[in-house]
Amino acid sequence: MKHLKTLLDWQPSETEAVLETARDLKASWKAGKREAHLAGHVITMLFEKPSLRTRHSFETAMIHLGGGGIFLTTQEAGLKGRESLADVARVVSSYSDFVAIRTFSQKFIDEFADWSSCPVINALSDSYHPCQALTDIFTMSELFDDYRERRLVYVGDGNNVVASLAIITAQLGMPITICTPAGFELDPELLKRLCSKYPNWSVNVTNDVDLAVKEADVVYTDVWASMGQESEEQKRKKIFEPYQINEKLMAKTPKHCQFLHCLPAHRGDEVTDGVMDSGQSAAFLQAENRMHLAKGLMLWLKQQQ
Repeated sequence: MKHLKTLLDWQPSETEAVLETARDLKASWKAGKREAHLAGHVITMLFEKPSLRTRHSFETAMIHLGGGGIFLTTQEAGLKGRESLADVARVVSSYSDFVAIRTFSQKFIDEFADWSSCPVINALSDSYHPCQALTDIFTMSELFDDYRERRLVYVGDGNNVVASLAIITAQLGMPITICTPAGFELDPELLKRLCSKYPNWSVNVTNDVDLAVKEADVVYTDVWASMGQESEEQKRKKIFEPYQINEKLMAKTPKHCQFLHCLPAHRGDEVTDGVMDSGQSAAFLQAENRMHLAKGLMLWLKQQQ
């Protein structure tokens, strides 16, 4: 059974296949073709964390492909003490063709997949955000024909988003610069593991944001305090303020440089209105592509069964 728990479990060829499937499905949709590849199929979305793009993109993707979606909170599913995770996983997966889980704990996703009879998709955990990373590289492939040669510069917290970006760029041999404040770096054990597995991967790690963006083809940021870190928000604002993506910083990038943000954006914090709404911003193309990537992912997973 093929799952998407984390891209660490995947081969580069599998990642490439999902991107290609998403590309084909988007082209067909834009050409006006409505193909019910997953007619009669159901995705169950089991969410502990609130969502706009994740829920909407998966539900819409499944409707476009001829299927339907069921949304459950973890409380509705009885995972707050009423039933065991193993029992819920066996029941929910027996009703579903896919289960997408958005939660805090990566362990929750891993254990659910152990008991599931259908593919499980990590729709976000505190450790990884693989659907977002797939979407980001898909978006870069639309911005640049030679996207695998282009340097992605991530500026911000060493969180789940950049963890998955590190994995996917390592897999595909894409250069990446990871720029964080001191003390907020990406997990060094993950970096060590990726550098060992992919020795030709070009990765730069720095705390110097001005240096980081000089050769950027894409500048990417995320919120400074993720869900569950609200108590740290004011402290983080002071630390991360020099890492804001603003017009002055973007002026230091090459003229062709594009801006990405996984959203939601806290305008005035990690990014200014001027950058978000500029001609360099591809953040809303990126958001649309969450839906197209969801289509490609589900269809590819179905084809592996």
